[in-house]
Formats: sequence, structure tokens, C-alpha cells
Amino acid sequence: MAEFFHSLLAQPFLQYALIAGLLASIGCGVIGAYVVVKRITFVAGGIAHTVLGGMGAAVYYGFDPMAGALLAAVAAALLIGSVRLYLRAQEDTLIGALWAIGMAVGILFISRTPGYQSDLLSYLFGNILLVPEKSLWFMAALDLILLGVVTARHREILVVIFDEEFARIRGVSVPFYYLLLLTLIAVTVVLLIQVVGLILVLALITLPAASAGHFLHSLTRMMLVATLLGAIETTAGLALSYQTDAPAGPVIILLAGGVYLASALLQRLLGRYRNLRSLRRLEARHG
Repeated sequence: MAEFFHSLLAQPFLQYALIAGLLASIGCGVIGAYVVVKRITFVAGGIAHTVLGGMGAAVYYGFDPMAGALLAAVAAALLIGSVRLYLRAQEDTLIGALWAIGMAVGILFISRTPGYQSDLLSYLFGNILLVPEKSLWFMAALDLILLGVVTARHREILVVIFDEEFARIRGVSVPFYYLLLLTLIAVTVVLLIQVVGLILVLALITLPAASAGHFLHSLTRMMLVATLLGAIETTAGLALSYQTDAPAGPVIILLAGGVYLASALLQRLLGRYRNLRSLRRLEARHG
């Protein structure tokens, strides 16, 4: 581990990777909490896997793949949300279809693009060590957008997440804020794909927030703790992958999964301990 920190001071690519992980943790902590509480993980997965189609098309036509990713993610989010809100169709079927179609379209465009598209493959599987400086500015801008919208509209989004009928009674535009939530998820997906790739992005969105949710009932605190967990997991995963010469994305996800399983086990043990204490108190009162 000392070797990693020594190299961190000397190697700019490691510094960029560390900053990318910290920037990504903001998105996965804040928006991941919404995803976990609203229980729309499958929706987030559908949006994430549609992104490859936009990236492939962007590269084929000579544009920035991240711009294509953002457009595809937002379009998928609005389509999924509109179908749920207005057409009342089978949302899960549409998500599955977009999931497969997005990947297929992306692969077709990649196959038609001259040359070996190693950059696109790195987006698919993730390579935090290859994040360039310009992408850090892009990620920082996305974080500012997320934090700005959440700060301004957190109360309305919160009402829509927990009780849509109550939100309608209070005069909150449920369709607008539901589509806004899905758009925020789309932005978060684009924020994370350079860190862990499209295949693993769903895990990083949900695992830190789910781990925090085992012990916290306040959504704001859940966001803060999930962001901290995300920062710790991405930093530790980066250091461990550097020491073992392993791919950083899978190592980060394995750490996040381990933390989630440990928190679930601890929550269960604490629940049993509380139940046992309550039982002993009852026995003492009636003994």
C-alpha cells in the first residue's frame, strides 16, 4: 500500500484516477440513495446498457463518445419514464428491450468503425487508470449539475419517491419530477462509466447507498454516508488493484459488494440483539 501512495505523488495518471473515483462517489452516493429507496434498480440498469448505442454512434460519426453516452442515457430515461407514466405499458419489458437493443446497436457501430476501438471497450469494462484530465472536468460539471438540481428540488423529488398520490394532492407535478429523477440517474450513469464501465455501473450506483440504508432512515444522511463509502471503496479499490496488477473496476465492485454483505450481516445481528434485549426486559417485568 505504501508503494501506491508513493506512486500517487509521482504519477499524474494515478492522481487523475483518484480524482475520478472521488467525483464518481458523489453521483453514486446522492443519486444511488434515490434509486435504492424508490426501488428502481432495474430502470437504472436499462438506462446504463442503452448508453453503449449512443457511444458507438458518436464514435462512428466522429463525435465525442461521452456526448453520445449522455444523449442516449437521457433519451432512454425519458422514454422509460414516459411509457410508465402515460402509456401504462409493461415497463419491465420495455427496459429489457432497450437494454438489449442499446448494446446491440453499440456493438454494430463499433464493428463498422474503422480501426480497433480500444477506447469504447474501456468504456464497456471500465478503466479508471485511463481517465484523461479533460474527462475530470466533464465529471465535475456533471456533479455540479446533480448537486444543483438535488439541492433545489430535493423536497419535491422526495415526496414523489415515497408517495406519488400524496404528491398529487399537494400539487406536485409527479410526471415532471419522476422524469427529472430518471434524467438524474442517466447523468449519474455517464458519470460512472469511465470508473467501472457500463457492465458494472449498476453495482456502484446501488451498493454504497444500500449499505448505508441498512442503518440510516434519513435520506440526507444516507446520501452523505453513501458518498463517503463510495469514496473509500473507489480509493481502496484503486490502491488494491495497483498493488495486485488487477483491473480496478472489478476490484472496486468486489469491495463494495463485500461492504454491502458485511453491513447486511451486521444489521441482522444487531436486529437479533435488540430483539433479545427486548425479550429479556419483558421477562424481567413479568418475572
